[in-house]
Amino acid sequence: MTADGGDPQHGPRSLRRARKQRERARPVEERAEHLRERVYAIFTGLAIVLVLRSNVEHLDAARATLTLLTGIVAISAAGFVAGIIAHLAVHAAFPDRAETAAAIRTAGGALGSAAWPLILLALAWAGVLELDPALRAAEIVYLVTLVVIGWIAVRRTGIAWWKQLFAMGALVLLGLGVVLLQQLAHGH
Repeated sequence: MTADGGDPQHGPRSLRRARKQRERARPVEERAEHLRERVYAIFTGLAIVLVLRSNVEHLDAARATLTLLTGIVAISAAGFVAGIIAHLAVHAAFPDRAETAAAIRTAGGALGSAAWPLILLALAWAGVLELDPALRAAEIVYLVTLVVIGWIAVRRTGIAWWKQLFAMGALVLLGLGVVLLQQLAHGH
């Protein structure tokens, strides 16, 4: 038995370790695609949450939760279908089983980006939270997630600290530009 109460070969820590090893064993291109789709979904979720917050007085928590869920499922499905179309166009064939499994994992990762925001909205739906604070918390979750992903990406470059700071500032400005464009697209 381990300290966390699990079997040393099949406990929670060994399962996390095995999952990380499987992730590192995947091709770099697949990992990059997975992260790219997750970031798309985060931006989409953030845009949805911002629009919902701007109309919070006209919404109930059930509608807000279902709107976010539908939007994230839609962007994940669109990414999956786009991957299939791109594969067909480039390779003149449908993806094989392994490539399809990779595309499904990528779509699942995009869906996973909404887990905490959906939990927050579900808590509002259940009456545990008010809708506006739940939406505000979901917005913060999305923003913090984007900042953390950006920070990790910049840190991995190994460039001088001042260049990392500049790069992070550029990413923040680009991210704000994306959010503003999404808001303009929704008329807010």
